[in-house]
Amino acid sequence: MRLYSLSVLYKGDPKVHLLKAAYDVSTFNFFQRSSVQEFMTFTSQLIAERSALGSRASVKEQDYLCHVYVRSDGLAGVVIADNEYPQRVCFTLLDKVLDEFSRQVSKMDWPSGSPATISYSALDGYLSKYQVQSP
Repeated sequence: MRLYSLSVLYKGDPKVHLLKAAYDVSTFNFFQRSSVQEFMTFTSQLIAERSALGSRASVKEQDYLCHVYVRSDGLAGVVIADNEYPQRVCFTLLDKVLDEFSRQVSKMDWPSGSPATISYSALDGYLSKYQVQSP
């Protein structure tokens, strides 16, 4: 059971943009890592774009399960995990991250923010904390 990506996005008009993300691509071949990361960024944006405000969903994409939660204020979170990772845990993680993000990052920064301008450093910690180590 693995988590590969944890992203915070903003669903504004007309499109979704990435505010902050963390990735764990250590299980992939070194030469595949950047394309896998690009795929995860693109997929996260696409799923958030296609999800209604105030909705939660789990979408299968290739060998991954993508869990998305779009809050009614437009803040969205996406977790990309393998098929065995528990769905309930993913949504608990998304709730926690989005609540904390909205307390630490001003709502005025969401529409124009980008990974370079948003200062929120907890995603990497959450990604490793929620990683399930194989016995």
